[in-house]
Amino acid sequence: MNPFLEKPTKILSSFKNWQKLYPKSYNKYEVDPYTKTRIILMNGTEFEANWFSHNFARHVSNNDLRRELALTRAVEKQQQIKISLLKPCNESALEHTISYEQLAVDLTAELAKRESDCYVKKALDFALLEDFDHLYRYANQLEMEKGILAERLVGRYTEIMPGRPTIAHHRFPKDNLRRSINSKVADKQTVLNTMIITAAEQQTMNYYMNITNLATNDLARKLYMEIAQVEEEHVTHYESLMDADSTWLEMLLWHEYCECYLYWSCYETETNLCVKALWEEFLNMEIAHLHKAVELLEKYDCKDWQEVIPDGEFPAPISLHENIEYVRGVLGSTVQFTSVCEDYEKVDNLSYDAEFFNFQNIVNPCVDIVPSHQVIDTHQRRFGKDYRFETSPNPIKELRSRTQDNTCVGRKPAAARSTNFYCNND
Repeated sequence: MNPFLEKPTKILSSFKNWQKLYPKSYNKYEVDPYTKTRIILMNGTEFEANWFSHNFARHVSNNDLRRELALTRAVEKQQQIKISLLKPCNESALEHTISYEQLAVDLTAELAKRESDCYVKKALDFALLEDFDHLYRYANQLEMEKGILAERLVGRYTEIMPGRPTIAHHRFPKDNLRRSINSKVADKQTVLNTMIITAAEQQTMNYYMNITNLATNDLARKLYMEIAQVEEEHVTHYESLMDADSTWLEMLLWHEYCECYLYWSCYETETNLCVKALWEEFLNMEIAHLHKAVELLEKYDCKDWQEVIPDGEFPAPISLHENIEYVRGVLGSTVQFTSVCEDYEKVDNLSYDAEFFNFQNIVNPCVDIVPSHQVIDTHQRRFGKDYRFETSPNPIKELRSRTQDNTCVGRKPAAARSTNFYCNND
């Protein structure tokens, strides 16, 4: 599909009254896990579009242009709130969190498997192991707090076991920056991947920051507090990959194109008929927004859309599905890596005075105060072992203990064995 060749509707026709804006929520007992993850993905995509538009408006003084941005932005805010309200009242924040982390794992794996840029793929694989561990920590909190087994929520499509331990995720902030791509020469899928993953991680960060103080007990509040800070790292990590040299109007075009691509992907892969109809409706809205971006690009930058996106045909749709073997492969080969400046290094090879160790000593002076460790330790003492859903033993033997939480892997030299990252063309 090429959305540039589709006939757009009028933007003003997209606005809904209050009755039509409020959707029927999904049934949490019957819904497919990937319907929930698609909903979270598109909630985050609309937030990113809205927030980009607000920042654009704050960096331009032409009120004619700002009025055009405001019109589209208001429609997208209606889209976002309607998507957000698909979540039912009886689904707790912690249950919803499991879906956030399932999305983080399976979306990252899906993007990494189709990524042709080795540097971008490394970035995806690196953070994948951290979101994978977050799923494990939240799942243990969920069983303690609600008596619910997270494997039911993820449909057994995604394993729940330790990844790179969360205590190891706390890096010196300057080490979270990556090198940005050049959208003029990068593969179209690469440009989309950097935008999609940034929006998804930003949504996760915002969600955790907003619900941390609403959690009903201290241990849960502390866990959200810690992982929200890791998600800040991930947003820094991913957003720095995005093209930083395009104009505001070029990036507006990319944002609208990315939204069209994701709604089309969701429509092509959705199994819930009611939600599928919503994806189709919102795709048509985004096609109108894309054509408006084309108009603004021509008027204010004096450029045709083909100068920014030479080929408007969509890549294959993003499909959310199980990635158990892929995640296991990344875990088995890269768990002992951390990031240093714009690249990655095994913890074993860092100097004793490396910023990573200095920062770890600041935020983790004592293992016992680290919330992600406290959750597992509390679960192990209460139930005799941690909670997991594994199809076979963890590929890292040091992470196989069910009775003792490992706080050294990925954080201490020689705590585990890793080989290296690999590219899709290796």
